[in-house]
Amino acid sequence: MGSVVRWGLNLFAAAVLVYLFLPILWIVFFSFNEPKGKFNFVWQNATLDNWREPLKDEALTDALVESLKIAAISTVIATVLGSLIAIGLARYRFKGNAVLDFVLVLPLTTPEIVIGSSLATLFLDQDITRGFNTVVIAHVMFQISFVALTVRARVRGFDWTLEQAAQDLGASPMRTFWKVTFPLILPGILAASLLSFALSLDDFIITLFNAGSLSTFPLFVNASFKNSFSPQINVLATIVLLVSVLLMASGTLIGTLRGRRQSR
Repeated sequence: MGSVVRWGLNLFAAAVLVYLFLPILWIVFFSFNEPKGKFNFVWQNATLDNWREPLKDEALTDALVESLKIAAISTVIATVLGSLIAIGLARYRFKGNAVLDFVLVLPLTTPEIVIGSSLATLFLDQDITRGFNTVVIAHVMFQISFVALTVRARVRGFDWTLEQAAQDLGASPMRTFWKVTFPLILPGILAASLLSFALSLDDFIITLFNAGSLSTFPLFVNASFKNSFSPQINVLATIVLLVSVLLMASGTLIGTLRGRRQSR
């Protein structure tokens, strides 16, 4: 009976994984398609021409570059601010701590359409032209919560007596942070930054409300369904997917190697 249940759970898990990864595999599969017409929705012939010219569509390439720039800038800002917030909340207890916890969780539980429309209203009321800067501000706003909560989970088990020991040996507070605290919480910061970068690159609803005339990769892909859907969209999406997988694999490998060194 136990073996039947185990096999049933394994089959159910396999079915869930197929359900999750099938759309991704479908995108990769159609990057090798040679469509007849403007829409790459029906399989015709296999070809490598799409991969020989991945940047053939200049408008699509420009949109991807804008998304990468926004994700990079917003991730750096959110990582710094979110990490400092996480360290402060984990290290010190003060009145209003519970309120700050609620404020951090609030952007995660609020529907994106509410956040996007609220920010758009704020920018319009202040007569701020929506574009690159407003999108960066919008992304930083929801990224900070993800960074703070992720880093805080890492910092929560941190042994603060290590800092006291370093300072007893003559290290200054700044040197203690960079030599003791920062290396130990760095895996959590890297994980938070990767998550924030992926969320920024993927965001559509909040960006739609605050982009103005700016075209990002998700906005361009959405608009392409109305006019034309070129294979280069699948190619660039596959490249982004591969880069993301390599970054996650590299982070896991570095963490594993560091853990083995520390265990020795």
